[in-house]
Amino acid sequence: MPSATSSAVTTIVPALGRVMISAIFILAGFSKLAAPAMTIGYIQSVGLPLPTVAFGVAAFIEIVGGTALLLGYRTRLVASVLFLFALVTAAFFHRHFADQDQFIHFFKNVAMAGGLLHVVAFGGGRVSLDGRRS
Repeated sequence: MPSATSSAVTTIVPALGRVMISAIFILAGFSKLAAPAMTIGYIQSVGLPLPTVAFGVAAFIEIVGGTALLLGYRTRLVASVLFLFALVTAAFFHRHFADQDQFIHFFKNVAMAGGLLHVVAFGGGRVSLDGRRS
């Protein structure tokens, strides 16, 4: 028989983890919407094609994906998309390792990708829209 602590860990911890990791995506998405010209300029500065389209795609992935992760909706699929997004972002926007800030941001994205892989492996947990369907 599982203990109360074990039950709380398997019930609350996955939901708390989703709240924490989704926050950075949701906040980043809304910050892009608040300063579209700056974001598009940053995308242009790294040489990516179609910066306006990339801006829209990035804001969509961050806001919609972050919200879906928060709610635990199609959690494994959403976490997979956010995993790829975090790695692509690291590779294109944080690759100047001589700049300590960029170095830290690169590995922050790698760490987020690792956390998202954990969500891909174990799902959203009981307190999620996915958990209600099973």
